[in-house]
Amino acid sequence: MQHNDYILTLSCPDRTGIVYRVSGLLFELGCNILDSQQFGDEETGRFFLRVHFDLPGDAEALRAKFASLAADYGMDWQIHDARQKPRLLIMVSKQGHCLNDLLFRVGSGQLHAEIAAIVSNHNDYAGLAASYGIPFHHLPVTPETKAAQEQQVLALVERERIDLVVLARYMQILSADLCRALAGRAINIHHSFLPSFKGARPYHQAHARGVKLIGATAHYVTSDLDEGPIIEQDIERVDHTMTAQALTQVGSDIESLVLSRAVRSHVEHRILLNRNKTVVFR
Repeated sequence: MQHNDYILTLSCPDRTGIVYRVSGLLFELGCNILDSQQFGDEETGRFFLRVHFDLPGDAEALRAKFASLAADYGMDWQIHDARQKPRLLIMVSKQGHCLNDLLFRVGSGQLHAEIAAIVSNHNDYAGLAASYGIPFHHLPVTPETKAAQEQQVLALVERERIDLVVLARYMQILSADLCRALAGRAINIHHSFLPSFKGARPYHQAHARGVKLIGATAHYVTSDLDEGPIIEQDIERVDHTMTAQALTQVGSDIESLVLSRAVRSHVEHRILLNRNKTVVFR
């Protein structure tokens, strides 16, 4: 009999017996649990669980039986095929370090995903996309064409069956409508100076103020600009000997690393929303 890897994720009001009931159902169907992580949040009163398991046959019988169990506990739940590569749409403007990093990680097999398309409001990275054999869509945007351009993006998301949109230094503010349409499946990256040093050349602004820490934040996109649920962050110490250009390079490296970690957590189904925060299982 064929065995297949699946990942179950769930959240629900915390109460006794959840793990017992879930593991019992998996045992009943002949599943072998490969990895399990859980978290109970005392502040929100919710329980979170991720289980990676081997299932004989397909998941239809499991989904049918689990639906009844989920109803008993008021669960928000999903069962994912761990063998299936999530499809990514990467959006980029003129800074290509995060795009280049993701292309390499996916192309070398380090990241279990497929880049279905690249969208940019500039044409700078058409050649890079072509070198990886990935369709490149040049979709310029102005204030007058913003709504139409975003409709093109949504049409591409639907046509290419996109699972996750990655804003890899895409320097356009998404409309509230687009944010709602992509809720829970769009990730952004930015430097962690915010709310300080907004606008152009943030690392040059930081250099002028003599900052000692540089960081980056990856978060889900919401209509509250740069305030969506945080997925991943990191920092690097810097000092007075470094130029603004050196700080920019450090920042680019951290942004690439933090974004790739966030994308990995999402495509491996390790992130569960907890109100305006996230639970990220390692």
